[in-house]
Amino acid sequence: MVILKTPEQMIYLRRAGEITGGALLAARDAIRPGVTTAELDRVVRAYIERHNATPSFLGYGGFPGSACISVNEQVIHGIPSPLTVLREGDLVKVDVGACYHGFHGDSARTFGVGRITPEAQRLIDVTRECFYLGAAEAKAGNRVGDIGHAVQTHAEAAGYGVVRPYVGHGVGAHLHEEPDVPNYGTPGHGCRLYAGMVIAIEPMINRGTKDVVNLQDGWTVVTADGDLSAHYEHTVAITSDGPVLLTDVGE
Repeated sequence: MVILKTPEQMIYLRRAGEITGGALLAARDAIRPGVTTAELDRVVRAYIERHNATPSFLGYGGFPGSACISVNEQVIHGIPSPLTVLREGDLVKVDVGACYHGFHGDSARTFGVGRITPEAQRLIDVTRECFYLGAAEAKAGNRVGDIGHAVQTHAEAAGYGVVRPYVGHGVGAHLHEEPDVPNYGTPGHGCRLYAGMVIAIEPMINRGTKDVVNLQDGWTVVTADGDLSAHYEHTVAITSDGPVLLTDVGE
């Protein structure tokens, strides 16, 4: 069941989004060669707790970290580790959630570590473009297929693979709510969008194949061909005046 948010709930969702976005930027500022993903996880947790919120991901389904931190061919759900040391040229995806007064924000970004290749930068750029093209379709009266189609066509025109098994979702009092928001689809199909809905739009785009593999740790998802992947996500409120990015506090 899709849950429309009340004006009071939107106040908490906006604040949850601000904290989520701030935690993501705190992680960005800590990224450099030699830093471990466990250190980035501590930065995220400290920021969220300092702002009177709790990490949405910590303990969610048994997840051991406050952020999902995925490097290079890891697509999503990478487990923070003191053994994973960032190196010059890596791509690191940081996915953050914060819960404030019972409501969640959810946002992700892909960052380069030091100097990265032009090909890696293009993947980051196209994935970001995919998000904004999809978000532009998040208007009352449209359908989720309009969002997915915008993401899919842009990514595939660039020669990239669009991850299928993992999708965006509703956000609210639960981190994952209805509806599912795939990064592929047919215009005019799927759940209709209404003012008051809050959704996470999150393109996961691979430089090579769209296919992915789940690792034995039960969480980490990697590209099937070992090539790079990028991820870009904001929590988006659908309003009568158009989409509002609740987790956007700057790049």
